[in-house]
Amino acid sequence: MAGVNFTLVTEFILLGLTDHDELKVFLFMLFLLMYAVSLVGNLGMLLLIQITPKLQTPMYHFLSCLSFVDACYSSVFAPKMLLNFFAERETISFSACIAQYFFFVALLTTEGFLLAAMAYDRYVAIANPLLYTVAMTNTVCIVLVVGSLVGGVINSLTHTIGLLKLSFCGPNVISHFFCDLPPLLKLSCSDTSLNELLLLIFSGVIALLTFLIVMVSYVFIVAAILRIRSAAGRHKAFSTCASHLTAVTLFYGSISFSYIQPSSQYSLEQEKVVSVFYTLVIPMLNPLIYSLRNKEVKDAVKRAVEMKYFPC
Repeated sequence: MAGVNFTLVTEFILLGLTDHDELKVFLFMLFLLMYAVSLVGNLGMLLLIQITPKLQTPMYHFLSCLSFVDACYSSVFAPKMLLNFFAERETISFSACIAQYFFFVALLTTEGFLLAAMAYDRYVAIANPLLYTVAMTNTVCIVLVVGSLVGGVINSLTHTIGLLKLSFCGPNVISHFFCDLPPLLKLSCSDTSLNELLLLIFSGVIALLTFLIVMVSYVFIVAAILRIRSAAGRHKAFSTCASHLTAVTLFYGSISFSYIQPSSQYSLEQEKVVSVFYTLVIPMLNPLIYSLRNKEVKDAVKRAVEMKYFPC
């Protein structure tokens, strides 16, 4: 049987976040609220950008794509997690587990590339404002968005195909609330050294590449802002970057803490806490960050509300 791919496990048991019944109701209500805020915030942001002519710029096109990715991203985990709080058996089929992991990695990687593209967009807008409309055309925006998606799918396929080549012959208990690669590798009865190496290399290279794009962009952005003579101009330039920089810090901070570390230092309990942050908290916070710190978005929301209640 050596070298033959066989899978005896047809389903996995998800242990979730807690086995204490008194906490399950509280966590259910908390995560249901977070998921609802995430959906309303991201889909609302997407709709607002589409119906507001003033927001039809590359910056907000990227933001609308980010909102769409965040809405899909949180939906990969939240429905199943919420149902499992009250399920008699917190199970997920093998195929559903693989599908969940595929979409998780694809959307997570796409978001990372989108944040890097948004940093480049801010650099062009601030460092070369007169050439912004020439440099950031619709074609360039489409290429960056499609490139982000393709990069996410390629990264996800790499790990998913590697996962499908493994054998799972028991046990089938995942100490997590969703199907992530590290806990799945611990359950495999195959050699997982290649999978672990690919995870470390791909995660490290993609995170480093996108992070460098963001940092280099901001180095040039800061240099350009410091050349602005008026204090009002500098403040306006900084304010247009503050929201994006906050989102980048939250995203890369949590992902790096979770994945870019040796397997010997990996802790499933630690991963559970961190994963709640990047699967539910960040998608919920992103539309709030961009709306509360962005005057144009707040003005668009105000106009939309006024048009609804005072159409005349």
